[in-house]
Amino acid sequence: MDVSATRTTDEATEPTRDDSRRNGDGDGDGDGDGAAPAPAPACRRPRVERTGIVLRPNNSRVVIRPFQPADDRRVERIIGRVCALSEAQAEAQLETVMRNFRDRHQKIRDFFLQRFQDVRRLMLTDHAVGEARKLLIGAYFTQEYALESAALFNPSMVWAPDQSGVPEGWRRFILSLRATGEGHISSITFRSGLVDPSRHIHLDDPTRFVTAPQNVPDALYDKFLFQRKLVELRIDGPFVEKVLDTLGERFSHGQLEAALDLALRQARPRHHEVEPLAHGMRSLVLANYRVAFDPEMNVSERIIFPHSPTETNGIEDARFVEFTEDDGSVCYYATYTAFDGKVVLPQMLETRDFLHFSASTLNGPEVRNKGLALFPRKVHGLYCMLSRQDNENIFLMYSDMLHFWYTKVPLAKPTYAWEFIQLGNCGSPIETDAGWLVLTHGVGPMRRYAMGAFLLDKDDPSRLIGRLEEPLLEPNANEREGYVPNVVYSCGAAVKDGTLIIPYAMSDFASTFATIPVDDVLRAMV
Repeated sequence: MDVSATRTTDEATEPTRDDSRRNGDGDGDGDGDGAAPAPAPACRRPRVERTGIVLRPNNSRVVIRPFQPADDRRVERIIGRVCALSEAQAEAQLETVMRNFRDRHQKIRDFFLQRFQDVRRLMLTDHAVGEARKLLIGAYFTQEYALESAALFNPSMVWAPDQSGVPEGWRRFILSLRATGEGHISSITFRSGLVDPSRHIHLDDPTRFVTAPQNVPDALYDKFLFQRKLVELRIDGPFVEKVLDTLGERFSHGQLEAALDLALRQARPRHHEVEPLAHGMRSLVLANYRVAFDPEMNVSERIIFPHSPTETNGIEDARFVEFTEDDGSVCYYATYTAFDGKVVLPQMLETRDFLHFSASTLNGPEVRNKGLALFPRKVHGLYCMLSRQDNENIFLMYSDMLHFWYTKVPLAKPTYAWEFIQLGNCGSPIETDAGWLVLTHGVGPMRRYAMGAFLLDKDDPSRLIGRLEEPLLEPNANEREGYVPNVVYSCGAAVKDGTLIIPYAMSDFASTFATIPVDDVLRAMV
């Protein structure tokens, strides 16, 4: 689907400019180009080209998920009512359910049968149950969720790991987005598309289906790392030590549950004291998980929905980055915010194919707050990460271990009027010949968000060597109305042939794209 025909400039009333002006001279030599530009007058405002593409939330895109009443006795009563139906009544009711929902979801029968197995322990007898009744019971404990009914925003763009079949000069990308639905619960959804040699964006149409991944069982946990994270979370003491003493150096979720059950029985007189500690240990182990999608599923059909207790109120603002390992292999990491309604917990996703994902906690005293963004490679043998621990300034962190972060140095403070309230990043740094290009967001009067940029020294990222005095992108008249007005925000951009492609959200409601030559951004810096 070619949705690149309509393009607008930074001013809503300005006529569309031609492609040659939009893309500069077009002689870039690759995705990371952008040589040190010639000096230019200070305060020059770079001009972005808006594409006119808009990805709006679609309330017809629904996913099936468990419906689980909090009270087991209520579950028992619902099962009892279904079991009281005659065979003919059960089959007729099941047919009604399937007629209403079978065309809206893939493998819905499998989901119903799994939900039956989930609640089977609460059946009152061991009498055999026919398949129709199993499916019907499963249907009563299933619900639809409109994952993006409220918003589709905060996009992050990376080049797809599979570029097979792409015409010469074109490039396939994957776009992750924060989808928000009922109850303001956020999840990660995906889109795909192509960028052609003229840097026009062609988005693939999403299918009508959305499907959650399958859990990958039998994950093993490292006791040493697990214990260190428990201490950071202040989940410690004799009870915790007793549980850990019964576990091996590597243990499974099932082994932890068995150890907890035994320890809780032995500590029954102090149950009110130790139950919160047991809950914390369970929540931590469940925060580290693996999921997998069916390879036949279209990219747009994949959704990573809140999975662990740390994510019950949402998975927010994934910043994906294509990371090149020391051996030249590529892995995609995404820092994101897990939110349980009270506590914000920075976490990380890892994938090599966008089919298999591992989620893990980040550790260390400097892992706090939102807005972590990983550099796309190590610098002098160390991992590098941008952060914002104090809700106000940007910091730089180094570590020799990807999941542990213990130190930070200040990098940038709010300096210009449009960023006096708060400064943060808009995705992982982009490597150019001139240095590390970092897109930023600044918050000014009336809590208005604008996007800017600065440049870090390539060999020493703690040195800020260039910065925009004026915003790169501000909400125009068409972008300032939404769930949270007056906001433009991105979680990660990409560069193709010298052109910076910026996916961004409009007022926390919908998403769009803008483009600008990298050299234009660099020339405008002071």
